[in-house]
Amino acid sequence: MKHRLTQTYIDKIQTPEKPYWITDEGKQNLRLYVGKTGKVWYVCYRLEGSTKKQSHKLGSTDVITVAQARDMVNEFMFHITKGENPKRKKNTGDVTLYDFLKNDYGPWVIENRKGGKNTLDALLVTFKGLLNEAVAELKIGDIEKWRNERKAAGNKAVSCNRYAAMLKAALNWGVKRELLESNPLARVEKLPEHDSDTKVRYLSSEERSRLMEALDSRERKIRKERTSYNKWLSERGRVLLPEIDGAYADHIKPMVLISLNTGIRQGSLFSLTWGDIDFEENVLTLRAAVIKSGITLHLPMNKKVVEVLSHWHIQSTSITPDSLVFPSPKTGGKLDNVKKAWVRVLSDAQIEKFRWHDMRHDFASQLVMKGVDLNVVRELLGHSDLKMTLRYAHLAPESKLKAVDLLG
Repeated sequence: MKHRLTQTYIDKIQTPEKPYWITDEGKQNLRLYVGKTGKVWYVCYRLEGSTKKQSHKLGSTDVITVAQARDMVNEFMFHITKGENPKRKKNTGDVTLYDFLKNDYGPWVIENRKGGKNTLDALLVTFKGLLNEAVAELKIGDIEKWRNERKAAGNKAVSCNRYAAMLKAALNWGVKRELLESNPLARVEKLPEHDSDTKVRYLSSEERSRLMEALDSRERKIRKERTSYNKWLSERGRVLLPEIDGAYADHIKPMVLISLNTGIRQGSLFSLTWGDIDFEENVLTLRAAVIKSGITLHLPMNKKVVEVLSHWHIQSTSITPDSLVFPSPKTGGKLDNVKKAWVRVLSDAQIEKFRWHDMRHDFASQLVMKGVDLNVVRELLGHSDLKMTLRYAHLAPESKLKAVDLLG
């Protein structure tokens, strides 16, 4: 769309549901991007001898007025008419890694990639020691030094490789958009990822029993405390809290049982809606928007999962298709963590070094130890590559023996 841009008009623009562009009628090369991350000025141009239209980011409306943006366009186009490429000249020399990530890559990844904000935050935190370095001056040795320090601190090779790949991808993005001359880390090689690096943690039978008892004990405690508190309120003539008469005292136990029996990731569990649950076919659907792979996954629900969700469905206050299965008891919105309750349960169960995510490993490990084919496990976990599932192969040595016995 086109509009005669004024500062008053720009200040009144609200955050939209969908991003859009506005071309300034007073300066045709000046465009304003309006998105969820804010309002940003761009100059649009064509280099001499080229038919390809390009754009260059000038900056946010928070710091650049419309008058300043027009002046910047005039200066930029002056260099273009002289056959120069001011975009390349400005951005490939002294731009620091922080400026590139924060001002160039950050807004794009947040707007265009699921989990983009988490990606940006991870890059800024993980590579904090390199942020003040000019991108053009980065060396492979810088990453090798960073990896050595992380490994010395106890981080695994797979973790180092993942973050290095994130940074390389960001720099490649900058090269493709001519913000950077080249990616100085393009030839960084991955560290070998040995079995010890991907050792899985799953529950022993004794730990499993203690976990279930700790969950049951927690349920009894919550109910007892509610009864006691209501008695206190009654004695003072105050309004009582609702009695806990459902199958579960709160969301923690059903969430744990579902995680152990489906291998669902915590983020997907937090985003689960009642519309994702099919009680007729006993199928739980993980929508592409809430799953790491970005591909919709349909998980069969065993008897335990059906039982848990059926009981939870009865005691839930909202069961419309769009309602969250496990909304935050405080806000009613999506949960962001259950760390405090989970740490307390593990402490009561005397279980150490077992993260919430390890319930996913436990789910896969139990299947493999019961003889389930690795490819089936891969499909249930939603892994795109069998290599990710092979970390569990050592748990079923008898399957190899059975295989060679077929030849006998």
